[in-house]
Amino acid sequence: MVMNGKTRSFDWFGKNDKMGFVHRSWLRNQGYPDDYFRGKPVIGICNTWSELTPCNGHLRDFAEVVKRGVIEAGGFPLEFPVTSLGETIMRPTTMLFRNLASMDTEESIRANPLDGVVLLTGCDKTTPSTIMGACSVDLPTLVVPGGPMLNGRFRGECIGSGSFNWMVKEKILSENYTEADILEAEIGAARSQGHCMTMGTASTMACMAEALGLTLPGAAAIPAVDSRKKVLAQLSGRRIVEMVREDLRLSAILTREAFENAIVVNSAIGGSTNFVIHLLAIAGRIGVNLTLDDFDRIGSNIPMLVNLKPSGDYLMEDFYYAGGLPVVIRELKRFLHNDAITVNGKKIGENNSQSLCYNQEVISTADKPFKENAGIAVLRGNLCVDGAIIKPSAATEPLMKHRGRAVVFETIEDYHARIDDEQLDIDEHCIIVLKGAGPVGYPGMPEVGNVDLPGKLLKKGVRDMIRISDGRMSGTAGGTVILHVSPESSVGGLLALVKDGDMIELDVGNRRLHLDISAEEEARRRALWRAPEPMADRGYVKFYIDYVQQAHLGADLSILRGGSGSKVTRDLH
Repeated sequence: MVMNGKTRSFDWFGKNDKMGFVHRSWLRNQGYPDDYFRGKPVIGICNTWSELTPCNGHLRDFAEVVKRGVIEAGGFPLEFPVTSLGETIMRPTTMLFRNLASMDTEESIRANPLDGVVLLTGCDKTTPSTIMGACSVDLPTLVVPGGPMLNGRFRGECIGSGSFNWMVKEKILSENYTEADILEAEIGAARSQGHCMTMGTASTMACMAEALGLTLPGAAAIPAVDSRKKVLAQLSGRRIVEMVREDLRLSAILTREAFENAIVVNSAIGGSTNFVIHLLAIAGRIGVNLTLDDFDRIGSNIPMLVNLKPSGDYLMEDFYYAGGLPVVIRELKRFLHNDAITVNGKKIGENNSQSLCYNQEVISTADKPFKENAGIAVLRGNLCVDGAIIKPSAATEPLMKHRGRAVVFETIEDYHARIDDEQLDIDEHCIIVLKGAGPVGYPGMPEVGNVDLPGKLLKKGVRDMIRISDGRMSGTAGGTVILHVSPESSVGGLLALVKDGDMIELDVGNRRLHLDISAEEEARRRALWRAPEPMADRGYVKFYIDYVQQAHLGADLSILRGGSGSKVTRDLH
C-alpha cells in the first residue's frame, strides 16, 4: 500500500534511525541484499500450508512460485504461516476455529511491514478465514486458490472425494459392500494433491473468491497438480506488486455489487450452503450490509448451469476442462454487475467476455440450464424466527412440501446412540430433528446436519428424509436438509422445545418452516427449559462461546466485525 508516495513498509525499513537499523539488520541474516530494503513493495505471502491440512499440503511449494512472480515484478516477498484448518482432521469442527484463524491472519498482516498480501488457500475454512482477516486490515490483497484434486477413481468410474463419504453406510447396508470394497474406494477417492473435487465447500469458496473479484480470471477450477495452476500463482505474484503501486485495496473490490455477483454465481454452480455463513462474515468485516434474505432475493431464481456432484454428475476436473468459472460468468452476464472491478484492475464482465464452453454436458447455457431456480432458499417460521436455509438443488422434490412427525435427538451423541436402534419409532415420513449443533451449543456449528438415515430404513431402500438442525452440512453432501436454524437450540430458540411426536410443516415454495404447537404449550415448555451448561470454561473456546453471533449473522465474533485498518502507531522500542 502506498501513502503519500511511500509504501507502508517504509515505516519499518526506510528510516535511517535506530529502529530502521533494528528492522533491517535482523532480516539481513536471511541473506537479503540492500536494495530489498530501499523502496521495494513488501508482499506478505500468507500460507495456510500444513501437513495436518491434506487439502493444503502442496502450498509450501506454491509459495515459492508466488515469490518468483513477486521478485520478477520488483517486490520483496516474505512468507508467513497462519493457523491452518484441516476439515477432515480437526475436532470438534474447523468452524470453531475459523474466527481464530481470521484473527491470526488479521494481526499477522497488521503487525508486520507488509504493503500487499497474497492469500494461499484451499481447504474449506482457510479461504473465508484469511479473507476475513485481510478485510479487517484492508491492504491490496489477492487470493491464490490451491485447486481441486484430480477426479477420484473407483472400479472404472469417477467418484467424489467428499460425496462418496456420505454413502459409505448406505453402500454397506443396502449394496453389500465389503470392507475390501470400501478400502479400495478409500484409496482411490483422493488420489492427488488438492482439495475436494466435488462442488463442496472448498470448491465453492474458490469460486466465491473468483466471483468476488479476488483472484485472477479462471483461478478457481484449475486442478492443484496442473502446471497451469503454477503459472497462475506466478502471475499472481507479479500482479500483487502492481496492485500495491495502484493502491488497489480490498475495500475497492469488495463492494455491494461484488457480493451480489458472488450470490448469483453460487446459485449457478450449485455451491455449498456454507457459502452463506462465510459470505455474511466477510461482508461484516469489510462493512457491506448483507443479510440472509439477500441470498434468497438475489439468488433463488438464478438458473443452475453446472452439472457437478453433489447436485449433478461431474467433478471439478471436468468443470475446468469445460471452461471453468469464466464460462459461467459469461453466461450469467444479464444477472451480474459486469462493471465490478477485480484484482487485475479490469471489470469482471470484461475479464470473461471471450470465455468458451467446451462441454455443455458440464456447463449448460442460461437459456437451457441444468436446473431451473436452484439457488439457496431462506425459510422463515416460528421454528426459525431469524431464518434457516435449504439447498433445493440437492433436495428431493416430493419432500419440499411435507408435514411429518418429529423424531428428536438432543445431541449428536444421542443421535449416534439411537439412530440404528431397531426399536426406534421412525419411518420415512418422519422428520429427524437434531439439537445442540449451533455455534454456541456444539460449540462451533459442525457439519452434522446431513445425518445418516436409520439403518433399518436404508435397508428398505429409503434414500432421503427431511432433517432439521441448527448445524451445517458438508458442501459435498445432499438431501432434504434444513440447516442454520436461528436462533439455535442452545440459546433458547424454539428448536430447543421440539419433542418427539410434534408435527412440523415444511413448505419450501412458500419459504415456511413451522412447528405445530399452541402458544400455551410453548409457554409451558419454555418455563421448564434450562439452557445447557457451556461446553468450555477457559481459553479460546470460552472466548468463542461468549462472543459468537448466530448463524444468520455469519457466526463471526461480535468484537471482530469491521476492522482496525493497517495503521500501527507504536514501535517495539
